[in-house]
Amino acid sequence: MGEIRPLLAARGFAVPGKPGLRLRTLADVFAYAAAEGVELRIDGTEVQVRRPKANRPGRRAFVSGKRKQNTIKPTVIGDGRGRLLWCGATRPGRMHDVTALRSEGIEELLRRYPTVRARVDSGYQGLARDFPDQVSAPPPKPPKDATDVQRTEYNTARKAQSSQRICVEHAIAEPKQWRPCNATSDDANTSKTPCSPSPAWSPTAAPNAERSPAEPAKPARPSLNRARRR
Repeated sequence: MGEIRPLLAARGFAVPGKPGLRLRTLADVFAYAAAEGVELRIDGTEVQVRRPKANRPGRRAFVSGKRKQNTIKPTVIGDGRGRLLWCGATRPGRMHDVTALRSEGIEELLRRYPTVRARVDSGYQGLARDFPDQVSAPPPKPPKDATDVQRTEYNTARKAQSSQRICVEHAIAEPKQWRPCNATSDDANTSKTPCSPSPAWSPTAAPNAERSPAEPAKPARPSLNRARRR
């Protein structure tokens, strides 16, 4: 697995209808969406991982308040047909969905590409509030003293938005089918990535653009569970 993961990360995500072009960063996804007029679907998911090592700084950050387990939280972006375009911004499970995406620099990308539109769930209402013309989220819940008409309008708007956003769940299910490739808690980080498209992709890039080879994997340690030879 230590050899496969760097190869998959370097390969990137395929662009529908454009063989040879790959999306490797969040900036690549926004550049592609702006060039092709694709409306994005954004959502976060949680993957259970082993408990981090004892005495590790920030160990409690991996305990998910929702699942009550040690998890990491990647962000998944798909298109309107449920095709996976990007999976990244992997953060500890306790971090909020919108915080994980903000730490990846999405606000700068939304300002750089004002024509890009995205649909999200209620976990990204703060992002939709800051970018109302670009990000669409379900309406907030009505107050307890709301009238029946207000509740009906809320349910109608929520179902309409959910029916257009639900295709991202198919994009989330795709990488989860590959259980051996699931990441560990050591793969979660809180560092920001550059908010600019990678040199290997642009709307006019040539297919099979050259990229630097991935770092070689560390040699596997000898197994200590084997019975000693007599």
